[in-house]
This record gives sequence, C-alpha cells and structure tokens, in this order.
Amino acid sequence: MTETALRICPLCEATCGLTVTIDDGRLTGARGDRDDVFSHGFICPKGASFAELDNDPDRLPNPLVRRNGVLTESSWDEAFAAVAEGLGGVVDEHGGTSVGVYLGNPSAHTIAGALYPPVIIRALGTRQVFSASTLDQMPKHVALGLMFGSPVAFTVPDLDRTDYLVVIGANPLVSNGSLATAADFPGKLRALRKRGGKLVVIDPARTRTAELADQHIAVRPGTDPALMLAIVHVLFDEGLVDLGKVADHVNGVDEVRAVAADFGPDIVADHCGVAAEDIRALAREIAAAETAAVYGRIGTSTVEFGTLGSWLVDVINILTGNLDRPGGAMFPLGATAPAPRPPKAGRGFRIGRWHSRVSGYPEALSEFPAAALAEEIDTPGDGQIKAMITIAGNPVLSAPDGDRLDRALDSVDFMISVDPYLNETTRHADVILPPPPPSQSAHYDFALNNLAVRNNARYSPPVLPAHGRPDEPEILSRIALLLMGIDAEPTAVDDQVIAMTLAKETADPTSPVAGRDVAELTAMLPQAPGYERRLDMMLRLGAYGDAFGTKPAGLTLQKLKETPHGVDLGPLQPRLTEVLRTPTGRIELAAEPLIEDAARLREALHRRADRFVLIGRRHLRSNNSWMHNVPALAGGSNRCTLRIHPEDAAELGLTDTAVVKGPGGELLAPIETTDGMRRGVVSLPHGWGHDRGGTGQELAARDPGVNVNQLNAGNQLDRLSGTAVLNGIPVDIAAPG
Repeated sequence: MTETALRICPLCEATCGLTVTIDDGRLTGARGDRDDVFSHGFICPKGASFAELDNDPDRLPNPLVRRNGVLTESSWDEAFAAVAEGLGGVVDEHGGTSVGVYLGNPSAHTIAGALYPPVIIRALGTRQVFSASTLDQMPKHVALGLMFGSPVAFTVPDLDRTDYLVVIGANPLVSNGSLATAADFPGKLRALRKRGGKLVVIDPARTRTAELADQHIAVRPGTDPALMLAIVHVLFDEGLVDLGKVADHVNGVDEVRAVAADFGPDIVADHCGVAAEDIRALAREIAAAETAAVYGRIGTSTVEFGTLGSWLVDVINILTGNLDRPGGAMFPLGATAPAPRPPKAGRGFRIGRWHSRVSGYPEALSEFPAAALAEEIDTPGDGQIKAMITIAGNPVLSAPDGDRLDRALDSVDFMISVDPYLNETTRHADVILPPPPPSQSAHYDFALNNLAVRNNARYSPPVLPAHGRPDEPEILSRIALLLMGIDAEPTAVDDQVIAMTLAKETADPTSPVAGRDVAELTAMLPQAPGYERRLDMMLRLGAYGDAFGTKPAGLTLQKLKETPHGVDLGPLQPRLTEVLRTPTGRIELAAEPLIEDAARLREALHRRADRFVLIGRRHLRSNNSWMHNVPALAGGSNRCTLRIHPEDAAELGLTDTAVVKGPGGELLAPIETTDGMRRGVVSLPHGWGHDRGGTGQELAARDPGVNVNQLNAGNQLDRLSGTAVLNGIPVDIAAPG
C-alpha cells in the first residue's frame, strides 16, 4: 500500500517542503510539496534523493562499541553502559573540563542538534568546545556581535523586494543559499532580473550564479574586504552616504570614513585585480538603486580578514540606507525567537573572554577554533583533552591538517560519536550511537527559520516509527543525565529546561507571561516527547505565540500540526531597535577590534601576489562530506577535480593530473580546465578524501577524491573569529613526475 507524508528537507539551508511516498513502511520517493508556504514545490537533487539517503544501507542501525580494539555491534543498553564506564572514568579522573566537544554541520539541521548539546556542555563545565562554525560562518557572528550587540542578529537580503543585489563569495544557484534561508534561491534571483532588477556577482570563478548575473566581477581571492572598503571610500568621497531611517541609531560613521580614506579604488585595484573605475561604478549603482542589498557568504568568511569582510557587507548596507528596510538587508523574526521586548541597552559582545591552552587563541561565541582541536588533544599538560564527544561531525575531513587530527583522535582515552555513519572521524570512537534516519525523526528548523527571507513556521513529525530505537534527543539526553549524575528518564532534561525557562520568563516584567504561575504554564504543555514540549513552549513565548492562552489566535505546536504545509508569517519587517543589544543601544559601526584589524588589512595591500591561490567550491549534489555515499548524488558534476584555467594548465604542461602543494602538504588531483576560473586561481571542493581504512561508507570509498584541507597547515586563521583560512591559500601547481 502506497501512502504519502509531508516532511521538511534537512539536507541544506533551503528547508524545502517535501511530499514523500511510503510503501510497506519504507520511503520510496520524494517530490516538492507544492502547497508548502515557503518553498511552493521547489526541490533540488538533494531533496529528490531524500528516500535514497534515508535508506542508505551503510547507515548504522545499532550502536558500535569497541571491544578488544574492534568496533562491534551492541545493544543500546550495552552502549550506554560503555559510555557510563568510559566517559565517567575520564570525568572522575580528570574532570569534565578534560572533555572536548565537536559539533558538525548537520547539527544545525536537527531538533536534537539545536536543543541538547548546550545541556551536555554545561554538564561537563568544559570550555573545550569546537564546531564547524569556525570552518564557516563564525566571522559573521563576530561582526554582528560587535556591531549590533548580538552575534545572532543576522541580516538577510530581502530577495523578493530588492532592486539591486550584490552577491559576494557565494554561489546560491548551487548552495541554495546560506545564512539566508530561501527555498528556490535560484528562482528568486531570476525573478529579480525579470522585474528589472540587477544582479552583480563578485567571485574569482564564473560560477553558475555568476553566469546568471548581469555583471560578474572576478576579484582576486581573499581581497573582498579591500574591495568593499574601496566601495565605502567612494560612498564618502562622492557624497553618496545616506543612512536613511537608521541615521539616529548609528555610532562610528566618521571613524569608518577615516579607515576607508586609505582604500581608494586606485590604491586597491591591483591588489584586488579589479579596475578602479569598475569599483567606482559599483559604489555609485548601489547608492543610486531604489533598494539594494549586499549579501556575502563563505568566500567572505573563510579568508584571512573574514570578520572584516562580514562587517563591511553590512557597513555598505548601512551607509546606503539599505539596512532594516524592505528591499534591503533585514532582520528575520523566527517563530521560536523570544517575543520582542521594549528596546533597551544590552551587555554587548566580546571575544577572548578566555583563551585556548596551547596557542592562546581567543574564544569566539564560547568556541575555540576547529583548527586548534588537534593540538589541544596531542599537546601534554594541564587541561589536555582526554576524551571527545563528536555530534554529527567529520572534522578529519572538514578541518585543516586532517592527518594530525586523525592521529590525535586515536590517542584520546575515550571517545563517543553520535553519528549515523562509521566515517573518517567516528572510526576512532569507542562508542558510536547512531540516531535514526530522518524519516523517523521530527523536524523543526530552530536556527534556519531565524535566517529566513520570509518569516514562516513549519513542523514535521516523524513519518515512520523508530521501531524501539532511541531518537537523537533521547541519545543526547541520556549522555547529559549521565554527566549530571542523575538517574532519571531522558525527559528529565527537557523538564529541567522548561522549568528554568518558565521561571525566568514569569519573573521578567516584559515577558508575555510575567507574573504567572510556572506550574500552571507547565500544565498547558502537551503530553508529548520532551522536545515537542520545549518547542511548544518556545512557540507560545515567541513573537507570534499565544502567550499561553492570552492571545488565542497565536501559534502553538498544535496549530502547526494542524497546518502541515506550514504557517506563513509574512514578509520581513523593520525591527532594528528590537535586535540592538549594544551598551549604547546603537549600532557600533566602528567597534575597536574591527578598526584595529583594518589597519592590518592596510599593510596587506603591499604584499606580493602569489602565483597560484586555491579556493573551494560547492556542489549542488553535496553538502560537505556527508552526502558522498548516496548513488543519486554521486557522479555528474559532483566530482573532486582541480579546476584551472586552460592557459594556466598549458603553461604548466598539465594534461590529466596535477601535483598541488600547500603549506600543510601536497596531493595529486585530476584536473578540469575551464575558462570560468580566473587565471592564477585553482579550485578544489571541500569534504572529500574518503580513502582512509576502517570506515563503513562503501560508495564514498569507491571514489574517494582528495582532502583539500590536507594542504592547509591550520595555523592561518582570521584573527578575530578563529576561522580557518580555507580560501585564498597560496599553492604551487606542477605536472606529476
């Protein structure tokens, strides 16, 4: 018997609605949900392969426990007993601060990844926290924190209403968008051009997005911040600055003017590889557009001055009056975000509240750089990491110098991995606890809904039963309870969080439930799994919520369940004063760390350009390392090749392969010539290198590719955010032999 069910796709940031088919208790297909309020039927190859990924025979159905050096299938009771003994032993001997925690990219796409790791980290009391954020978006967090006082005050381009869009270092036709949740990003870009708007793409490669653009500016990798400061210079120099409605909320305009004075177009042109007149024309067009938005992504983050680049994206939006207005860069308001409170000054944001043990790297958003994980494990001394917990991550492939991390992980006293696969990282674990497939898991996008280009709320309950195995919330809750020394059911973790949250809310005079009885509010939550109770609480307390009955038309989890295609919460609205949390209650456009780093950038203008620099690239059929084991997503353009300009290849005598040498090592890669690459720039995709033994992903191992991050020594970071420099790496290219 064939049935259908609705599901939100968890495979990238677009969060598209799916209609999945089920035959005899097994997913057999997926198509776009035309009635989904956000995606309207759009689907990409990843979503179309949802059933195949769900049914991957290499997904672990049961836990693995290391016995006599060999990972062996075990029962859940045996696995949790092994966790209690192994992790408990390390904590008893060395303390919870000796345990490192790594959170991978997929954590942002699950309910469990959003709700439970903070509980585990608090229970440990550890500061040894690492994540994919310092391989990706941490510069944006730091820039937002310094400007707005909140590291999660994300601005996104108002794609449906803008007249002029500048995309820097992003390829949304392939990535489907990132830090700007937009189902059918490609369709929105085409609609922009169809209504007479203009799309400008700044990227060293002629990507699919660049091919669609009205104008492509092939900037030299890593020089985006200098290019943007030159745009700022022109805005001031030609009297084009107009802050619009945010003018009364901005400090530091004169300081930014002073910094930009040293970055005139004629000064930066050679450094950036962009003609001075092209820079001036771009600045004039942004300023003259009726509405405009500048959007930067991973190409502006994973470079030496990533935080400066992330900052300057919003500096340009602010100086041209395009912040917090329709058609510009706006602040989304997700359904689980707290209900807006009266504007007030906040505590602001700081980095470096503590520093890493070995290299002294400053923390950012309570994390250390992922590039520092290996040294924190393999360097003896007080505070050395003795045990690891990894959740949905594969840093051996995603972090710099995977060989060193590979060896380091093999040396820890005990390691737990919560992961569905035996991969290059989890093969070192003493216990692997596999969560069930997506079809057997509930889904709500806590993080990504707060980045949506149109406000919405959608919830997917599990579409298939888990057949008695624990879901990921239960797995993580049981680890947390073990660390707390509490013998209780897993829902005790949720009950504790609910009690603490409601106590805080009822004591806050600005809360929608101020002064009410905690027990009364708790009793209004559904008799349901703990994560559903927490989601219901957050929805009720949120901007669109029912405030626990005082706003009967407001959102609750039950209302979301009754509207399975989702609830449209409308276009983005101006809300700057709601998000500002700086001590002054104003935008700090010229925060001291940013101004200081701009001086360092000024010195970089005089560096000698490298002959070749390496950049990464995205694949439509992939998301880092975790989709290379799905037949439908293998092959085609999803290949691990070194892209190089044909003239560069001819000069070097390259035919089929090339030797690539970087600061951290060398590798041999097949070449793919294309005139879409700027000369002097080569590209390898991120997340490959599935050639290590002892893994369980058969298809990925058949076509392993090479690990581009092995070229990276891991010692070059964006100074402010600790993010690894993954783009603009100097490399030597030569023919084999």
